[in-house]
Amino acid sequence: MQAVDIGPRTSDLGPTFGLTGGTACGKSTVAQYFQDLGAYIIDADRIGHEVIAPGHAAYAEILNHFGSEILDPAGRIDRKRLGPKVFADPLQLHALNAIVHPRIIARQQELASEQHKLHPGSVVIVDAALIFEAGLIGTFCKVMVVWCRPEQQLERLMAKAGLSHEEAERRINAQMPVEEKRRRADFVIDCSGTLEQSRTQAEAIYLELRLIVEAAHGG
Repeated sequence: MQAVDIGPRTSDLGPTFGLTGGTACGKSTVAQYFQDLGAYIIDADRIGHEVIAPGHAAYAEILNHFGSEILDPAGRIDRKRLGPKVFADPLQLHALNAIVHPRIIARQQELASEQHKLHPGSVVIVDAALIFEAGLIGTFCKVMVVWCRPEQQLERLMAKAGLSHEEAERRINAQMPVEEKRRRADFVIDCSGTLEQSRTQAEAIYLELRLIVEAAHGG
């Protein structure tokens, strides 16, 4: 996948951190831990839902490209109908990403800047699945990667999304291998064990993020 043109860096007002990982590896759980500790979380998936809602420009572009069969009875884009089309065809996945990624990134940048202005010294974390795939690593001060063992990831995704073994593997393979993400990460969180073990790792990393933020603000 080619990197998109993201424009200015996330924020000049303070450091912003990225949180990513393979699908169904535990990223959302870790994001909640960081939020509980006091971090401001920007959820890229939630923004993704917003930008494809009826009335938004991405909605019209996606509908024009993929056709009305991806809509639910209420006229909204149904991810369960769109998913098989894009995860079975890398070119279609690239087409979808080219439509939604720039809009998601712009909104992330807007929210990060707003938070830095309103609450200087905040630990601002963008929770996003495709930081590396979309060429966004340079927009963050540090990037954290959440991972678990491959067999756990497959089982969790099948259970979470109600997918077959083949469908789950296809979705996992559509992303950059977790091993490569771990290699590029500044911090790695292993979610193969218990929830308490994952939380302990998040707490230790959060202390380091706080130190980075304090240093950036002359603390």
